[in-house]
Amino acid sequence: MTADKHLDEPGRTVFGAAAAAYDAGRPGYHPALVAEVLTYADASERTAVEIGAGTGKATVLFAASGVAVTCLEPDTRMAEVLRRNTAAFPGVSVEVTSFESWERGDRHFGMLLAATSWHWVHRSRRWTTVADALHPGGTVALFWNPQGVLDPDLHADLSRIDARHGLGDSPHSRPAPTYGLEAGDWGAAGQSADEAGRDGRLRVDWPAAECRDDPRFEDLREVRLREETHYDTDRYLKFLESVSTYRVLPDELRRRALAETAAALNRHGGGIDMLHVTDLFLARRAFPA
Repeated sequence: MTADKHLDEPGRTVFGAAAAAYDAGRPGYHPALVAEVLTYADASERTAVEIGAGTGKATVLFAASGVAVTCLEPDTRMAEVLRRNTAAFPGVSVEVTSFESWERGDRHFGMLLAATSWHWVHRSRRWTTVADALHPGGTVALFWNPQGVLDPDLHADLSRIDARHGLGDSPHSRPAPTYGLEAGDWGAAGQSADEAGRDGRLRVDWPAAECRDDPRFEDLREVRLREETHYDTDRYLKFLESVSTYRVLPDELRRRALAETAAALNRHGGGIDMLHVTDLFLARRAFPA
């Protein structure tokens, strides 16, 4: 994500116009994610606040593991789907607000979660807001789920289609070998994710550098989980329809781009095989000196 994403307020609600498609099409997270977070966290404090909860892709996983989650979601349409998806979990509450505008009052939490949403939070005050929201010893868990195309020939075909339509940040813009071995390394040949983007590649706002120098946080950890996922053509198009890169296109241009993408997938066997990465950053709120 580029730096100006932090200031793009309308961008935070671009998904709301297609909340149902977002919920149906978006991939989830690695099955081991919740266990990684809860093993790291203080097991006695099973409360969390989640930034930009969307339709609850991560919320449901944590709630099913006994975490009481306060969800912050700025888009009313996304929040409506989120409430439906979490109706079975009485410990989940939903507040329609951004993290920066959230009225926390005197509440503090054992965990703060951000599932592919950290890049929407204003840099200038996000770590202070995080520190204020957590009990001493509380856990910060920020995670992303990028993907890479396993078939190089299909990747080449899709890249040509993206180039014709000016799509620079599609989910299939990266071949699987692009990803390094470490969490946050989405670049080529050791290029860090924070350095990526200068050559047009996707850029993740990896938090380690900011957090490492902040004395309010300690015990930083980075975890990468990997799995391979197959999408048939219909499912993959639903995924693309939920992505902001496609949502912001004029209707006719989006229709043409999706139709050409579908034709390419069908030429290559009727779907796409992806490396699905879940990158997790963990930190602990330090106790007062």
